[in-house]
Amino acid sequence: MPKPIDFKKLSPAAHPHRLPALDLMRGLVMMLMALDHSSDAFNGGRVFTDGASFYRPGSPLPAAQFLLRWLTHLCAPTFLFLAGVGLSFTVKKDRALGRPEREIDGYLLKRGLLLAACELWISYFVMPKGAYLFQVLYAIGTSYLCMIPLRRLPNKVTLGLAIFAMLSLERACELSQAHMGRHTPVWATLLLVPGNIPPLVVAYPTLHWLALMLLGWSLGNYLIARPHSAAELSRKLLALGALSLSCFAAIRGIDRYGNMALYRRGNSLVQWLHVSKYPPALSYISLELGLCFLCLALLFRWTKQRSPRRSNPLLVLGQTPMFFYLLHFPMLMLSAKLLGMESKLGMGGAFLGAVGVITVLYPLCHAYRSYKSAHKHSWARYI
Repeated sequence: MPKPIDFKKLSPAAHPHRLPALDLMRGLVMMLMALDHSSDAFNGGRVFTDGASFYRPGSPLPAAQFLLRWLTHLCAPTFLFLAGVGLSFTVKKDRALGRPEREIDGYLLKRGLLLAACELWISYFVMPKGAYLFQVLYAIGTSYLCMIPLRRLPNKVTLGLAIFAMLSLERACELSQAHMGRHTPVWATLLLVPGNIPPLVVAYPTLHWLALMLLGWSLGNYLIARPHSAAELSRKLLALGALSLSCFAAIRGIDRYGNMALYRRGNSLVQWLHVSKYPPALSYISLELGLCFLCLALLFRWTKQRSPRRSNPLLVLGQTPMFFYLLHFPMLMLSAKLLGMESKLGMGGAFLGAVGVITVLYPLCHAYRSYKSAHKHSWARYI
């Protein structure tokens, strides 16, 4: 039986504890995200019907284009979940090194505000002048802010809060819309129901995504307190994946609560997979977490058998995700504009754009990882 990680033995100069499987998983979702954003930039046939407000029942859903978009649904839930896991390791290590709680709070405050503010950078390239889009960086940043008090709760409580939120937020959205109609308060748009607060467009209200960070935080704390061998962890992740996918099948099969009003219009594979991301339905979360758990189970088993090379592209991108995110978006949008190919290509253009941006940014991410490792207490720890 493996021993728990002894954080008290870590010196300030020691490398933070890392699990390669988590970095590889994070790198995989970064690549999928690049594909989605490349499709946004180049693909004229891109399908974007990921919520009841975006889809008119009976409208066609071309299978190939739909599946291209669907593949990338894994990104945001996995990214928030893994951010929670990583945060648990960071906080435990900082406590073991004797850092005061207010210093840890300060880190969360600064990083949360910085990540949310980075949406202004992204909006400059994707929105009309004077308009701002709050997406996944807003969700991550505000979730970090919420974790300042929530991280002090017992692990069972944070896990319970995560599960309660995932089960109840659809009902909260229904009540909010029923009582507030078209005049949704600012707080509800920022926290609960996607919408417009001119000049802001909020696509990722905080509470839905905070639940996923809390889930990752709880799992991270569980791994620290009760370590497993790679084989044991892989088996448990497979079981969690199967359970989560079974929940998805039940919710989608019954086709009522849990779908955020984006119901099946038949029994085709496309209709089964056509779930709501805006806002994230329970069917969406259970499907994507199920796939995430299965992928992690395979990665833990694989990394137990062989250690990935440090030059592995998945590992490099997985260890520099924010740096990659902040550069790849403007690079794709500017390239499409300068080449005169904005939404003028097909699926092939989406794949080529993704390969191109990953190829160009890989050496930059490799260099940034080295810089960040050599300057652990610099500004780089926030990106």
